[in-house]
Amino acid sequence: MSYPSSKGEALSTFSKLAPFIQEYIYEHNWTELRPIQIEACNVIFNTDAHLLVTAGTASGKTEAAFLPIVTLLHNHPSNTIGALYIGPIKALINDQFERLNDLLRAADIPVCHWHGDVYQSHKNKLLKNPKGVLQITPESLESLLINKNYELSRLFGDLRFVVIDEIHAFMGSERGCQILCQLARLTQITKAQPRRIGLSATLGDYSMAEDWLRSGTEKPVITSKIEGRKRQVKLSVEHFYASEEESVINHYDRYIFNLSKSRKCLIFANNKSQTESIITSLRQIASAEGQPDIYHVHHGSISAGLRQAAEKAMREPHRPTVTAATLTLELGIDIGHLERVIQLESPLSVASFLQRLGRTGRRGETADMRFVCTEDQPSSEKTLPEQIPWQLLQCIAIIQLYLEERWIEPIKPLKYPLSLLYQQTMSIVAATREIWPTTLAKQVLSLPSFEAITKEDFKLLLRYLIDIDHIQKTEKGTLILGISGEKVVGRFQFYAIFPENQEYIVKHGTTEIGSIIQILPVGNQFSLAGKNWEVLEIDFKKKIIFVKQVDGKGSIYWRGGSGTIHTKILQRMRQVLFEDIEYGYLQKNALERLQEVRILTRSTGIQHKNILLLEKGKCCIFPWMGTVGYRTLERLLNSFCRESLEIKRISGVSPYFLTLHLGKDKFKYLYAEIVSLCHQRIKSEDLVSQAEAFEKRKYDEFIPKELLHKAFASDCLDMMELREQVELW
Repeated sequence: MSYPSSKGEALSTFSKLAPFIQEYIYEHNWTELRPIQIEACNVIFNTDAHLLVTAGTASGKTEAAFLPIVTLLHNHPSNTIGALYIGPIKALINDQFERLNDLLRAADIPVCHWHGDVYQSHKNKLLKNPKGVLQITPESLESLLINKNYELSRLFGDLRFVVIDEIHAFMGSERGCQILCQLARLTQITKAQPRRIGLSATLGDYSMAEDWLRSGTEKPVITSKIEGRKRQVKLSVEHFYASEEESVINHYDRYIFNLSKSRKCLIFANNKSQTESIITSLRQIASAEGQPDIYHVHHGSISAGLRQAAEKAMREPHRPTVTAATLTLELGIDIGHLERVIQLESPLSVASFLQRLGRTGRRGETADMRFVCTEDQPSSEKTLPEQIPWQLLQCIAIIQLYLEERWIEPIKPLKYPLSLLYQQTMSIVAATREIWPTTLAKQVLSLPSFEAITKEDFKLLLRYLIDIDHIQKTEKGTLILGISGEKVVGRFQFYAIFPENQEYIVKHGTTEIGSIIQILPVGNQFSLAGKNWEVLEIDFKKKIIFVKQVDGKGSIYWRGGSGTIHTKILQRMRQVLFEDIEYGYLQKNALERLQEVRILTRSTGIQHKNILLLEKGKCCIFPWMGTVGYRTLERLLNSFCRESLEIKRISGVSPYFLTLHLGKDKFKYLYAEIVSLCHQRIKSEDLVSQAEAFEKRKYDEFIPKELLHKAFASDCLDMMELREQVELW
């Protein structure tokens, strides 16, 4: 539903809100309720349905959910926690806690935030008197389900609402599946069926989001969506060559320094290493020019104190601040008036681009986002695919897909979340302490995330867990945790479904700076929080590295980011390469680089073919498919063409190109071979070797290989997509 609200409807909605909310609105000089807030109130006040609220960043989605929820809790107080808010990151929960606290200050409705950084004394207050609103991460909710299993009815027996913020960050992931399992387990115990409200600014397929939100329930979902006012957007894309020559590197650093100088600016990078590197460089330039140090780093390996300092600095009005972040600041935490967003390289998705663009241009101002791409210097020794600026093409494709079609990636649900299956199985056994196998199977297999898991699959898992002593069978036939299982479940890291890195805490005196994965010898230097440090001492037992600050720019120690790119992005990249449009947002270097690569590629004829002979015995495939299709093609060639085409080696850069070293005169058969295989009844499962050991997710090491192979074939390969795309070659 989406329609403009009348003034009379706005006044009618306002009159239904609790008196203290009306006073809050007056005191904060709100001129009117926003359309999305009126729509949400109509649904929550007048129906019993779940609600999906989707509107742009800073459109008032959080208030749209909580104004009517708090009103209903005020009018009819709950006997337990009345509303549960689930957020993806601690920073967002902290931010929403402050906003809700402000709103509820005059009401007798307590609000408690609960995660690893919250003092136990605050949590104990809620446990003693469970009322009002609880704001929590999925990990802390998992802890409650295990450790307070026999108190859940007292805590949640009268739960009325569950608000899930940034649902696009959960959908299609095991963490999102975990939330659905947790809500189903709460219902099994408390018999309460709360209404669900999902919030998002970035959804491409509303029906998929509705299906996800209603999972395991019988209530319908009503979607309230507001396109919002068309806002002005300022975009630019620039390109630089990376080089070992200091002067060339400085062109890139200097450009970003000038873009961010004396501004409130957020720099997004696709991995931690990039954030550290750019802030270290910017700080060095500022120091050399006598400029103030306004620079911060914000990612998961920075200490909570320094992350909060960065957030506070970003919120301070009229004070220039530059923060480089990964996706930790992509989500909707309030960072106040932001003048500009800078994106290093291309984001992986249109959805990510929109989330990051949405951080700027609030309250009717122009949104300002600058993309900066780099690539290695071209040389005559490089092959054609190595001379294509893939990041530049991807930036343009992502921007164009949104400008032309308003397209956002649909989020495909996981069919076999096996790591989560292990965690939820162990969690239920730990919570109940002792359980009959049939009861355990009934509870686990009834959870909405495991619809594709058969009884035979679960029996196979249970037998395996008993074999490795994660679960023990008692003499009377019940199941309890085994000794090995207790060691896993007993660690607080068990509550999270995402893998934790074994990182060493970095301390400067008594101040915690953050953490790094790799242990460095005493005397070595590295960058963290945008500063350079030298290792003084290592406490291996406590996993602490003591450091002192030094000048210069050290190495960075994190693995690069990865993700899944959609096929439509690759297809639009192909169009960018072969159309003649000069996009108005391209800056001088980027425009010249695009013109160069267009001339280069057209001279080879690859606009008319997907396979190109590079040199004798070596060829390249340009699949123009996303990550899943690329992976499927690579495996098809590996599994069925090694002998027939005498393939000596397959390499490439996913998902952009594949390079094959073939036997003598085999190139002329390659295309026909791929087409022929696609016409055969080959299934994704046929591309998985029984000898392979898949351990991609956190608890895969505790899953039988037979199940891992099935999951990989289903969730990571797609023969149907490969067939469809090869038809277009």
